[in-house]
Amino acid sequence: MALIIFSVNGGAQVKKLPATPAKKTVFIKNPRTEKEWIKAQIDSLTCFKMHGRGYVYNGKDEAAKYIVKQFKEYKLKGLNKDGTYTQGFSFPVNTFPGKQILTVNDTKLKAGEEYLIDPASPSWTGENMEVQKINLGKIKDSTAWKETLAEFDQTHVWYLENSEALCTKLKIRLDKLVRLLPKGCFVIPEQNKLTWSLSRDTMPATVYYVKEDHLPKKLKSVTGEVREVLLDKCSSYNIAGIIPGEVKDTFIAITSHYDHLGMMGDSATFAGASDNASGVAMMLSLANYFSKHPQHYSLLFVAFAGEEAGLLGAEFFTWHPLVPLKSIKFLTSIGVMSDVSNGITVVNSTDYPIELEKMQQVNTKNSYIKEIRSKGQAANSNHYYFSNFGVPSFFVYSNGGKEHYHDVFDAPELINLSNVGAATRLLMDFIKVLN
Repeated sequence: MALIIFSVNGGAQVKKLPATPAKKTVFIKNPRTEKEWIKAQIDSLTCFKMHGRGYVYNGKDEAAKYIVKQFKEYKLKGLNKDGTYTQGFSFPVNTFPGKQILTVNDTKLKAGEEYLIDPASPSWTGENMEVQKINLGKIKDSTAWKETLAEFDQTHVWYLENSEALCTKLKIRLDKLVRLLPKGCFVIPEQNKLTWSLSRDTMPATVYYVKEDHLPKKLKSVTGEVREVLLDKCSSYNIAGIIPGEVKDTFIAITSHYDHLGMMGDSATFAGASDNASGVAMMLSLANYFSKHPQHYSLLFVAFAGEEAGLLGAEFFTWHPLVPLKSIKFLTSIGVMSDVSNGITVVNSTDYPIELEKMQQVNTKNSYIKEIRSKGQAANSNHYYFSNFGVPSFFVYSNGGKEHYHDVFDAPELINLSNVGAATRLLMDFIKVLN
């Protein structure tokens, strides 16, 4: 990924929703187990006022405030000169505040559950628009595709069948294919689960992905409304603190990302209980523990923003480090940590066999988890940019708990925290042996 120059000044923000009673979260102040402690943290990180820790209604800022409060409670030291914890940066992101509507024939569909809006879509409004169906699977090559593109107009809604077949012929992913579409509205049926993401820009076309079993056999008309706002400079914050050790200038780093997708409209919330409230909860559990048990080396804790928009918080930190990167002896980035019944996966472990062996030895001695799977390099989380700068790094995540990845069902009431306590103790002991 190319280096992006960020502004530390805040950009435009979407107006907050009116105050609405939140579902009461029962926070256990003195939990009996690590699992109870982590569950309480997940409940807090996914409550109503967090709005999915995204870019609509300032959800990410509420999450940042919460993590800062936790760091203060554990008496971590802020890395800024004034003792504060936040590192500000900004980037563009496309958002969907307000009401989003899709009605097919006379049936209104549920946002998030039955349809998604492509995250790069612009605003669009249409009432009882006639639908034209086209079978993309019959398009033979790129020349025929260009001819088809010229036929699309804005007086119809276009229903695109067999888009995957065309993607295979053109050797292009669907998210790239839709960016070739002209201005107008398009409906693409989806047989698999609906999986959302973020975009930092917009494209000409407005695209709905609709669960195929919620589409009528004869789709005649579409009424829809997409309200989109592109934030050119959306302010976000990395949150960093340290627990000083005997050696003040050498660090073992524990990181996680706290941002998620937020909301698509005023009804579809992507709470991100597994991704990545669970990872942040485990990071906070470790911070709480080590604040009472300082180690030989200092411990650096960083909660990153902007991960879902392209690992942006970690990228910014590595280009503007709050501690010298050479002073980080080892970094462990914590991803989804919910269902650990089948163990964890450790990315980058093939590059650091000595550290992997230490983790394996800790696990064998204590029989914490079923399996530690080893994996090579991958640009799938915050460790990536640190690795590029030569910082020895692991990225760990549970082998289970990802069935609701990036969908509206990744909610706290559905999360499975099997064996998460044992995984927490494994990382505690691993950090100790690194010291």
